[in-house]
Amino acid sequence: MKNSSSKRLSEYELIDCGDFEKLERFGNYYLIRPESQAIWKKRMTDQEWLTIAHAHYKREQQQRTYRSGDPGNGGWTFYKKMPENWIISLPLPEGKFQMKLSLTTFGHIGIFPEQASNWKFIYNSIKQFKGKEAPKVLNAFAYTGGASMAARAAGAEVTHLDAVKQMIAWGKENMTISKLDDIRWIVDDALKFLKREEKRGKIYQGIILDPPAYGRGPQGERWILDESINDVLASCTAILDKKNHFFVLNLYSLGYSPLIAKNLVNSHFNFKNLEFGESYLVSQTGIDLPLGVYVRCSSQSAIKKEINK
Repeated sequence: MKNSSSKRLSEYELIDCGDFEKLERFGNYYLIRPESQAIWKKRMTDQEWLTIAHAHYKREQQQRTYRSGDPGNGGWTFYKKMPENWIISLPLPEGKFQMKLSLTTFGHIGIFPEQASNWKFIYNSIKQFKGKEAPKVLNAFAYTGGASMAARAAGAEVTHLDAVKQMIAWGKENMTISKLDDIRWIVDDALKFLKREEKRGKIYQGIILDPPAYGRGPQGERWILDESINDVLASCTAILDKKNHFFVLNLYSLGYSPLIAKNLVNSHFNFKNLEFGESYLVSQTGIDLPLGVYVRCSSQSAIKKEINK
């Protein structure tokens, strides 16, 4: 098991975290936002945080929340002048891509910096791909497209799948400002789309899954991770290339440990080169902030045969 931190992002820093909040720098701007994992005491004072911050997002009621689930109502308080939208650059092993950030009404801003290690893994996996044609990559629950940008920058044919039209539009903006092109954009319920691709006999060399704990599809379909993740993984076994492939599963549910995630994937696949661990960010004050778990593998693995059909 490996723990994965992101330390090389020049345009992002976790300054401090604690008391269910985090203070971060995105480019030139410092934000305070809720963080349900940060149950410890912050190391800097409240006044130090407020002196640094440009804006502070607060919920009307403090509650434990999950990424892309029900974040509750809230709003931003501004301490210094800053734009509603701005752009930052994200490094890849070769080159970079860009993403637009925005102060949304639910507290997200369009990027999850701890995913930088996954972006690097995706980029390197595609560059090492052994095939005459560009690998086909499916990024499901794709949000604003950080993984899609990394895959496309590496030369893959990318299908970006998300249930929210606004996220698709945001992803298209990120593609444009990153000077990329030809990403396939799909607004659909992930499980329904995967089942259709299975029936069509579609094959992908790369699959990236980043499901929330809770969510809704475009037609109001209910998504609950515990109830549906096995169905998603079962469909993935049918559409993932059996010889040349890579696979990434990222989970934010607070109830999932790295071992649970590994066991979940192993119940569907028989990957030879499996990596699993915890994603985290390191603050300037020396605190490691856990932000989900991952399972990933690259190439030359075998799909476990179905049994007891």
